[in-house]
Amino acid sequence: MCTGQGSMAVPWRRFWMSSAGAGVLLDWCCGISGRAFTHAASVGRESAAFRAVRQVLVRGGPEHNFSKPMSLSRHSNRHLYPTQRLCCCSIHSDTKFKDPFSLAQKDLQNLYEDIKKELFVSKFELKALCDYYFDGKGKAFRPMIVVLMARACNVHSNKEGVLLPAQRSIAMISEMIHTASLVHDDVIDDSDTRRGKNTINNMWGERKAILAGDFILSAASMALARIGNNIVVSVLSQVIEDLVRGEFMQLGSKENENERFKHYLEKTFKKTASLIANSCKAVSILVNSDPEVHEIAYQYGRNVGIAFQLVDDILDFTSCANRLGKPSAADLKLGLATGPVLFACQQFPELHAMIMRRFSADGDVDRAWQYVLKSDGVEQTNYLAQHYCKEAIRQISQLRPSTERDALIRLTELVLSRDK
Repeated sequence: MCTGQGSMAVPWRRFWMSSAGAGVLLDWCCGISGRAFTHAASVGRESAAFRAVRQVLVRGGPEHNFSKPMSLSRHSNRHLYPTQRLCCCSIHSDTKFKDPFSLAQKDLQNLYEDIKKELFVSKFELKALCDYYFDGKGKAFRPMIVVLMARACNVHSNKEGVLLPAQRSIAMISEMIHTASLVHDDVIDDSDTRRGKNTINNMWGERKAILAGDFILSAASMALARIGNNIVVSVLSQVIEDLVRGEFMQLGSKENENERFKHYLEKTFKKTASLIANSCKAVSILVNSDPEVHEIAYQYGRNVGIAFQLVDDILDFTSCANRLGKPSAADLKLGLATGPVLFACQQFPELHAMIMRRFSADGDVDRAWQYVLKSDGVEQTNYLAQHYCKEAIRQISQLRPSTERDALIRLTELVLSRDK
């Protein structure tokens, strides 16, 4: 049986209500007001949890200045559509939106075959390594977001929603970069399984796995260069830098609680959300010269990407290993303190020492697991993911209405409700 969340020691809302300025915070998150910043600063008691939620509505990645609210207002451009005021109690109305995966299916047909063509080499073993994860069994989550964003931006720009070849190429490139990062991650983490199958490093060894990941990245770079747009090349090159910086960040931890939350969210952005955010921005650049449209695409991808990883961190505690495709408690075993652990630490300070020694002592992983399940860390992390999804909806709602735009709104619900 799957491990459940267990009984929560404290109702999850109580934790937020204890934070300074929480009442103003909730109004601010719903009404997109910046006054909560001033209030929290004036009382001087802003908690790490408050800082984490405040991340939802700031400009750029989590590494940016926390006190700089987004300059993109609801009505700042006459070509943007006004967004509806979002209620904290629900992600969106009961409007029936099309399934995003079904909507993108036609555009993604033959995606993996096209990737394999990019990876064509005469050496059989290298080809086998590179093709290993491109077996067509994945959901192509990132390419799906990219093609839907491309079509939504095309409709917004009066291009009738027709997908440009270069936009589809970016969707393909995003999957190649993502897969290359997985190959390298598995070497760093010494993982045995990925997506329910043996990892490349487990099958062929670490050296060949590293070379295969490098080769996939080089093929993605060649495909990117063929697009012929220097701005797009620069935007997607940032993803590679972020992936490396994020991996280095994951190797460290912070003593200070406030810095720990900031470190966690910044690492999450760099390792997961940057690829989605910058890929969305890239397809918008190809069809629209308006920087505000580029920012909308970027912010949608950023917020959905962070929410996706927050849910992934939750599933490490709540999902069966066979459903998740990797061993449960994998993050703890790797010495990683994710959202549920960081929130649980505020109820169980005993976790602090475990976090600093990266759960390396005998029994640390089991004890930390139990502390998380006894706390409301899982629910707090889910609550934070909901706020990121609400901001993603607010951003994408500024584009002209279209089936693809609505599918991207629907996607936020699927991100929050997924179980693997």
